[in-house]
Amino acid sequence: MCGIVGLFLKKDELRPRLGDMLTDMLITMTDRGPDSAGIAIYGDSSDNLKITVQSDTDADFDGLEAALAGHLGAPVTMRRISTHAVLSVPAEAGAAATAFLDQRGIRIMSAGTSMEIFKEVGLPRDVADRFGIRGMGGSHGIGHTRMATESAVTTMGAHPFSTAPDQCLVHNGSLSNHNDMRRRLARKGVHTRTENDTEVGAAYISSRIAEGASLGEALEGTLKDLDGFFTFVTGTRDGFGVVRDPIACKPAVMAETGDYVAFGSEYRAFANLPGIEAARVWEPEPATVYFWER
Repeated sequence: MCGIVGLFLKKDELRPRLGDMLTDMLITMTDRGPDSAGIAIYGDSSDNLKITVQSDTDADFDGLEAALAGHLGAPVTMRRISTHAVLSVPAEAGAAATAFLDQRGIRIMSAGTSMEIFKEVGLPRDVADRFGIRGMGGSHGIGHTRMATESAVTTMGAHPFSTAPDQCLVHNGSLSNHNDMRRRLARKGVHTRTENDTEVGAAYISSRIAEGASLGEALEGTLKDLDGFFTFVTGTRDGFGVVRDPIACKPAVMAETGDYVAFGSEYRAFANLPGIEAARVWEPEPATVYFWER
């Protein structure tokens, strides 16, 4: 099961509505996977690196801003939102900040100059309300509501998964060779944090991009190197891409107007989008890469 949504806005006038539109799309997909949910929002770019972190206890965040600033010897700001916080650090201090957070056992959801990821156990409506997703603006975003089949129902097992700055992935399906691919990636110095097969897909795409592949080339590589059935939607700083396996047994539909490009596991995810009645609507072809970038 699982439900995926994605929205790429072509017009800046719609940016303040991104979170609201994406939330409605994801809530519509709730019955495809009600155990956890998450959304990646690509907002305004920053000169600093934004690191989104999660903790189940308030104590982990108490004094964190000052402690991290002291460790880095650089200014740090922190914005708390429920169980998450968004830390802003100088871009050149990203690796040191990540290592510091890892040492303190604080879970890292994502890092990037524009991307923030919010995910938790619970229904999409509850997760969106908890983090105030409806009030968030941006250029594009992707979301996922999960039915756990291959790993536990936990915050870290929820989608989206991020394995490189401003990159993330959501997935409907199952990979059969994810353990072998995990070992292959580890030998290249690319490590994952969970047992979820989707994180392996995310790490594979990030690895290919780091080696110089374009987003389209990285998505094409999944068709050769990842075995199983899947629909992937991956986000980058500049847009998002879609690919389905050669059998394409997982449902997917897309819609495009002059204002936006939308993806959903089912057409009903588009029901409340403005101008949907005039959109070009189609089912993505098997083993075919689609992507939209600025």
